Amino acid sequence: MNIILLGPPGAGKGTQASRLVEERGMKQLSTGDMLRAAVKAGTPVGLQAKAVMESGGLVSDEIVSGIIGEALDALSPDAGVIFDGYPRTEAQARSLDELLAARGRTLDHVIELEVDEDALVERITGRFTCANCGEGYHDRFKQPATAGECDKCHGHEFKRRADDNEETVRTRMAEYRAKTAPILPIYEARGIVSRVDGMADMDEVSAAIGAILDGK
Repeated sequence: MNIILLGPPGAGKGTQASRLVEERGMKQLSTGDMLRAAVKAGTPVGLQAKAVMESGGLVSDEIVSGIIGEALDALSPDAGVIFDGYPRTEAQARSLDELLAARGRTLDHVIELEVDEDALVERITGRFTCANCGEGYHDRFKQPATAGECDKCHGHEFKRRADDNEETVRTRMAEYRAKTAPILPIYEARGIVSRVDGMADMDEVSAAIGAILDGK
């Protein structure tokens, strides 16, 4: 089973991909992680990417496709794959078709985690963590049991990510819409796009994705 998992930052895509890896033994192919790994490993495509990155250029579709191809070749033929962050353009969507076909694979599902922008802003901007142990909290949804004290390690210092602010979140949402808008019609025409309520409880989202993959 080969799927594309779509969703803006904060939609829970990473959590759901991790669950699919753990529960179904699927392999998550994240282009950013793979680029860094290929550069570090010094693979032929990694060396190309390194040269481009060191010169300050943008890594081309051809290089990204090459890295996806290398990653697919390293997997057993029956391993299921989750594509994360790829494809982002019509050209990349065509490249993915070619990469899969050359390896006897097909794309089975494109699953988009749908979110309400205002609710997502609240979800992300309210996040904070214990500075000592990293336990996560939220202004509205998960306050420490004792105000100012971490439930887990009893620390008293908390921190927030600098980019967890409304302006940044809305910019990320706009970028996501701009990047995914061109590829969704390609897959909708094939009848393989499904949408899941990304604002639902994590377990409900997992169950909905599982039902799609199991054809229920």
